Amino acid sequence: MKPIKVAILWHMHQPNYQKPGSHELVLPWVRLHALKDYLDMPLLAAKYDNVQVTFNLVPSLLDQLQLYIDGGTDRHLELSRMKADELSDELRREILNTFFLSHPEHMIEPYKRYHELYIKLRDNAEDPILPTLFSSEEIRDLQVWSNLTWVDPMFRKEEPVKSLFDKKRHFTEEEKHSLLDWQIKLIARIVPTYRELFEAKKIDISFTPYYHPILPLLCDTDVAREALPSITLPKRRFRHPEDARQQILMSMDKYEELFGRPMLGMWPSEGSVSEEVANICLELGIQWIATDEEILYQSLAKSNLDSKENPLHTVYEYGQGIKLFFRDHRLSDQIGFVYSGWDTERAVDDFLTQIKNIGNLFKHDGERVVIPVILDGENAWEYFPNDGNDFLSELYAHLSADPDIETITMTDAAQIIPPRPLPKLFAGSWINHNFRIWIGHPEDNMAWELLSMTREALVQYEQQPDARPEVVKKAWKQIYIAEGSDWCWWYGDEHRGANNEQFDSIFRGHLEAVYHLIEKTPPIDLLTPIYQREVKASIIQPDDIVTPTLDGIVTHFYEWAGSGCFSCVESGGAMHRAEQIVEKIYFAYDRVNIYIRLDFIDKKMIQSTSDRRIHLNCYGDERCEIVVPVSGNKQDEPKDGCWKYALQDILELAVKRSYLWQNGFGKFGLQISIYENDAEIEKWPPKEPLTFVVYEKNKEKFWPS
Repeated sequence: MKPIKVAILWHMHQPNYQKPGSHELVLPWVRLHALKDYLDMPLLAAKYDNVQVTFNLVPSLLDQLQLYIDGGTDRHLELSRMKADELSDELRREILNTFFLSHPEHMIEPYKRYHELYIKLRDNAEDPILPTLFSSEEIRDLQVWSNLTWVDPMFRKEEPVKSLFDKKRHFTEEEKHSLLDWQIKLIARIVPTYRELFEAKKIDISFTPYYHPILPLLCDTDVAREALPSITLPKRRFRHPEDARQQILMSMDKYEELFGRPMLGMWPSEGSVSEEVANICLELGIQWIATDEEILYQSLAKSNLDSKENPLHTVYEYGQGIKLFFRDHRLSDQIGFVYSGWDTERAVDDFLTQIKNIGNLFKHDGERVVIPVILDGENAWEYFPNDGNDFLSELYAHLSADPDIETITMTDAAQIIPPRPLPKLFAGSWINHNFRIWIGHPEDNMAWELLSMTREALVQYEQQPDARPEVVKKAWKQIYIAEGSDWCWWYGDEHRGANNEQFDSIFRGHLEAVYHLIEKTPPIDLLTPIYQREVKASIIQPDDIVTPTLDGIVTHFYEWAGSGCFSCVESGGAMHRAEQIVEKIYFAYDRVNIYIRLDFIDKKMIQSTSDRRIHLNCYGDERCEIVVPVSGNKQDEPKDGCWKYALQDILELAVKRSYLWQNGFGKFGLQISIYENDAEIEKWPPKEPLTFVVYEKNKEKFWPS
């Protein structure tokens, strides 16, 4: 049997943090990920002769790297450079509040001095005199460690990094500045290294459209209705395929400038595709694009093709020559979200076993089989021990030596594997095969309205006989930046974080800059924040006694009226799995039982050929764990009758109050996890259990006494 082909693509992306018209980036993540991910990733892959991987880069990310080389800065870097013994209390407080933004388990706790400072802050965070509790020496050590911990293990033998790790504390101002200067020198090595390895055919390189826009929405915002027919769209329809074309063309020009050859492939921003986007790519000479497997299944249905006869693990061709890869989102998500919690040997063995199992399924058609594994190439590693170096080294070593597996670049796969025809292409992204993250919420729609309004103002200026070409060029750059996906990623209810207000301000700042350039007054709507701090609470408390029918379906509309509710969608974090299973958790009680209900985004998601289980951790007097198997009997109860459940369209479960508390009432906590085999693949709430109070019988406080 010929070896099974595996095409791995690492996507490198950070938002455009640059303040309009300045050399300052408002957040430090480009610089910090440059220290930790952008250089070591290609160098590590290139160490193994038989390993071929593709790196997908975003041109606006490369521009921000160049900005640092040219003297640019960010607030974290500015604060790091300040003399510790000259800081005001206000600046000390800012440092203490922003210099621990690392994953504690792997980036703070292993380093004794950094962890000491972390514990000291945690124990005194509410003290009004907090800044005075830290000496200048402690602040200086914090300035060093908040930079030092981001240095990838591959570079920790370089000076001054090695000496600082060895010294551990009592750093001097000179030592601190030597580290900050070294950072910029390392950043300057990144693009030349990619170029050198690319020319040596050690790696392949693809690009995303320049400022990371959602191309299908640039072409036509109405395309969002293909996946979500009832979605509420902006009043102004945005239809500018010429902008999508220009974002790709700018990438192609940048690619040729940096690497001296035409750009052949592309991971569209967030794997977002549509037929119009594919046709533009084909027209411009792009040979391949990639998206998620759910887009394939939707496209096959749209094309009236049987998914059983058209496998995921191959190359497809749409139109007159554009090749498409559809990522295996289970394998990709195993790396991105699951393997960080496993020991290295087990994780690598699991990955290779799954690859070979797929190969065995299609050994009769081995010539056409390729397994696309596509994921973020930077954010996952801080959750792995040793920044993922152990896992990646072991994985690459096995991939290099295993005769049954052949790694291949996306470009080579597109050129040598005979494709299957795909007559129609479904419009969607890698997240739930739709565009809900970027359009449909009132905040998202307002952003699109303002973008459209500002673009129209620029076009009107451009058509004036006295329009200045240099102004037009600068203004269009601001429009293209504002078309990036990252702004609407943070608008809406899906992603609420510490920096939403900053993203809102930067987005509106780019649009406001257009008006200043064309010497027009910005509209008042542009000066008003889009982001609203107050959002619909993701947890609603019970307000009535509820006794549902346990049958695994919504028996009638008011069955769960009065229950509490936790929305997993509204509480979503910044990172996404391609497959989110649980949509909402309902909880209620009567005078005998606690009731729990799980609603699923798609009930097919709870169907699995593997060992998939739902674990419910219930907290009363003590923690008890209830395990609901997805396969087998969907309606069951334990022998002692302390709980029972029914699983069909939804999961409905009853737990006796006497099983949770000796006296039958108290504070109740709940946390649910979805397991597949031995891997936890989803957890809600992700950090702390949701809680509510179950009152003593006949003393419920739902109504006035």
